[in-house]
Amino acid sequence: MANWDKAVWFITGTSSGFGHEIATAVIARGGRVAATARQVQTLQSLVQLAPDRVLALPLDVVNRKQIAAAAQRAEQHFGAIDVLVNNAGYGLIGTIEHMPEADIRQLFEVNFFGLVAMTQAVLPGMRRQRRGFIVNISSGAGLGGHAGSAYYCASKFAVEGFTESLRAEVKPLGIGAIAVEPGFFKTEFGHNAQKPAQIIPDYEPTAGLTAKMMASMKGREPGDPARAASIILDTLNESDPPGQLVLGASSHQGVTARLADRLSNIQARRPQAVGADFPAS
Repeated sequence: MANWDKAVWFITGTSSGFGHEIATAVIARGGRVAATARQVQTLQSLVQLAPDRVLALPLDVVNRKQIAAAAQRAEQHFGAIDVLVNNAGYGLIGTIEHMPEADIRQLFEVNFFGLVAMTQAVLPGMRRQRRGFIVNISSGAGLGGHAGSAYYCASKFAVEGFTESLRAEVKPLGIGAIAVEPGFFKTEFGHNAQKPAQIIPDYEPTAGLTAKMMASMKGREPGDPARAASIILDTLNESDPPGQLVLGASSHQGVTARLADRLSNIQARRPQAVGADFPAS
């Protein structure tokens, strides 16, 4: 059973939300943290918690040169990176029909391709030491699509598939991987989610409802990110950590209902599935 509490953690997007709370929890347990954000001055409150154990680094995950430089700096400073938390990301609300291509591509650059590049940057060191853990902050939306957030859901579906494949690929090397699927938590996520200026009347009953629901949740989110951070750390320290971790009662309820319905439909269609094969000779 590994104990990652006092390990070296590299966390993206630590200026607020899950990234900030995970970093705070690691520091409280005696760990060392390479804390990153686009504006490094936003990390001073973390540095002040343990100046000798926190390294603040500027990082925009769409900048591949910054990724390489930050990972190298953290490894030089601490000697290794034991745990990577890919937390940086944001939401995007709007209709499939009207979303500008540039907005879609930028979303995937941050939510998926930045996560991939960051993972590629730390894997060589983890392979050498035959030890490591990669935590990808996904979403309950990565396990079920929603009207009005198709592109955000798609980016998190990509994270889910990537993480499951990563887990299978690196487990024999002593490296773990987990996708964390939060629901609504009291973070800056809802405030930072990009929204279109207008949703046309035809989409008001679908995408429009999602936009209104998101707006109504601001400041009323039931999830406590500090509690979530503690649970994430405890889960990594289990003897056999899972590949997925759903957080939040509403998220758990929604995810289990969607997956149960999906499995039921797939099982009911077994004759068609089998019938697509060449006949047995």
